[in-house]
Amino acid sequence: MTNSRVTLLERFANLIINWRLPLLLLAVALIFPAAWLAQELSFDQSVESLYAENDPILANYRFSKGLFGGDEFVIVAFHHDHLFDGDDLTEDAKSQIQALVQKLNAIPGVKAQSTQNLAAALRFKYGRKRVCEILRGILLGPEDKTTAIILRLEPSELASISREETIARIRETAEQQTYQTFVAGEPVQVHDMFRYVEEDGKLLWAVSLALLAVVIFTLFRNLRWVILPLIVVVATITWTEAILVLSQMKLSMVSSMMNSLVTIIGVATVTHVTIHFRELRRTLEPLPALTQTFVQLSPAIFWTCCTTAIGFAALLSSEITPVKSFGVMMAISTILVIVTSAAVLPGGILLGRRGVDPGSAPAEKYLVKALGRITDWVQHHPKLLGSSTTAVVAFAAVGFFMLRVETDFSKNFRESSPIVQSLNFVEHSLGGAGTWEVNLPAPKKLDEQYLAQIRKLTQRLRDEFKGDGDGQLTKVISLTDGLDMVPKRVLLLKLSLNGRLKALRQFQGEFESTLYNPEQGRMRLVLRAKERQTSEEKLRLITDVRRVANEEIATWETADYLVKSNKPESKVTGLFVLLAYIIESLLRDQVVSFCLAAIGIGGMMAIAFRNIRIGLISIIPNLFPIILVIGGMGWSGLPINIATAMIASVSMGLTVDSSIHYLSGYYRARSEGLSVFDALHRTHTGVGRAVVFANLALIAGFSVLTLSHFIPLIYFGILVSVAMIGGLLGNLVLLPLLISCVEKDVATHGKQN
Repeated sequence: MTNSRVTLLERFANLIINWRLPLLLLAVALIFPAAWLAQELSFDQSVESLYAENDPILANYRFSKGLFGGDEFVIVAFHHDHLFDGDDLTEDAKSQIQALVQKLNAIPGVKAQSTQNLAAALRFKYGRKRVCEILRGILLGPEDKTTAIILRLEPSELASISREETIARIRETAEQQTYQTFVAGEPVQVHDMFRYVEEDGKLLWAVSLALLAVVIFTLFRNLRWVILPLIVVVATITWTEAILVLSQMKLSMVSSMMNSLVTIIGVATVTHVTIHFRELRRTLEPLPALTQTFVQLSPAIFWTCCTTAIGFAALLSSEITPVKSFGVMMAISTILVIVTSAAVLPGGILLGRRGVDPGSAPAEKYLVKALGRITDWVQHHPKLLGSSTTAVVAFAAVGFFMLRVETDFSKNFRESSPIVQSLNFVEHSLGGAGTWEVNLPAPKKLDEQYLAQIRKLTQRLRDEFKGDGDGQLTKVISLTDGLDMVPKRVLLLKLSLNGRLKALRQFQGEFESTLYNPEQGRMRLVLRAKERQTSEEKLRLITDVRRVANEEIATWETADYLVKSNKPESKVTGLFVLLAYIIESLLRDQVVSFCLAAIGIGGMMAIAFRNIRIGLISIIPNLFPIILVIGGMGWSGLPINIATAMIASVSMGLTVDSSIHYLSGYYRARSEGLSVFDALHRTHTGVGRAVVFANLALIAGFSVLTLSHFIPLIYFGILVSVAMIGGLLGNLVLLPLLISCVEKDVATHGKQN
């Protein structure tokens, strides 16, 4: 380290220490207006935002939404032992259905004119058996003892109240019924996902902070050193959220991990300061000890935050807006850790005369001995360590081929949750709860020939995908179903196609308009399938339905509406499809983001230590936990879900700080003339302790996430802990081995910056 650089660091340390009280008061004071401003931070609850703007799956969904207004259906279902008396509903059942429909239609956000119910569908006596067959699996259960009311929600932008409040009122109305009533549907699943992420994220983060406080107090036995990391974390997150409000950015499903990751960075930073300050206090008074702490640790803290920010900034390469926003949020919050630490720690550490020194952890001397033995073992068994690491990596890598993607959206919730119980009831008693469609080209004016082709496609879909199991369609509804209910003759009068369409509109007002758009020349078939089925079956079914539809279109005779179409093909879409492909959407550009993060972090490490070899080898310990985590997911059967889709990119930012602090400690020891082995031994027993303590505290804190109602948050907590354990092994075992391979005792290669 050059004299000019030492002088600069000393000036910085003296500046923040001399101004420690004003900085501390300013930092604490800014938390309150920032917290008030952060209350305005909104949560983007749109599933569409989790797709790139040019994604064809999203394009198909928006295309259909523009044609037919979007199909966000909520299913309200219940069991009734005396639903029918002959071919007609019993008076009790009819009155219950009508009363519930009236209450549900009065809820803002419900499109009342589109509500479907059994009482309305059977109000005409003609062809009731035929009507019941069409409605079975939609409004009527297979044993005629279960019925449903299908609500169509207004688009969020047109509703007078929020989607959250609409669904809450629907559930409240259902709970007020004397008979058990279930509420299901894709919009409800999406709502519950965001609700659990938002509510559980805040609650469990607060609980994890409390548990972290207990663990930190156990380690250092000093209340001051418990409060300081919590203030740094809370201030950083609060200021970040305030900046997001001012920049008009929104939180999303992806950015729900921000609080957890900032906690990792903040607690780890303060833990390193704690251990270093405590060691210097053995020979120095508090003020010079703190000055030396900041002089020696400031470069490491600076480069830690910079490399982490670079890693998350790599997410800007994503085409998905929430992923980009998450990268920006994490880059901002990581840099703010430097600011909050500089503002809070000097004043907080030196405030008052009592309780300045952190205590020792229980059995800490045994930990120091164990860390020293690890250094000895690394030195004497490099080949065994290298081969063992290679074997572990190879074993974990095999797990990559066992990975599976979870597209059963209901698996994101606990089995005891209301949404899963409702889905189980609907899928057992009414068929599938997943609603989607196959969208087809159509003429501007319907004719019998075209309808015959639609009728043939409808029947083929029913024949090829008939059944109640996975990978099957539980219902196929087309315009021809409605038309076939209308008699072709009334007395001696033969009805034309237009006459039958007019009759259909009289007793099923929206049947035609929800399936056929003459202005845009599109027809659709509405499909139902089980929501609770394996990802493989769901994706295969979507692919097969598209194939069958395109095969049928290829047999249609050339017509104007086919010639004018650029691609006379089907479009399979709907919330069911959107949710099925959502994980693939998030995963699609993560490889590019991860590679950019690795290159950026490696380059930053090379600049920080002015050594290209060190920059290259520093990546290896940070790749180790990623391989361990992702491979472990494959071996253990944990699926990639909406919270774990970016675990590779996230893991890279979790462990790099330990590598930087370790290398900084190593080069400090080398600058004092110590040999490679002695420098590694000192670093292991000094910096190594801080790394172990930080990881223990954070693993304990993130264990709280296993209490979440939202399964992906549970997985995230588990995988973060595994990543940190892997990072601990990588930095305490693998990194020393790599350093000893490239460093020689003849000179100090690389300097602390």
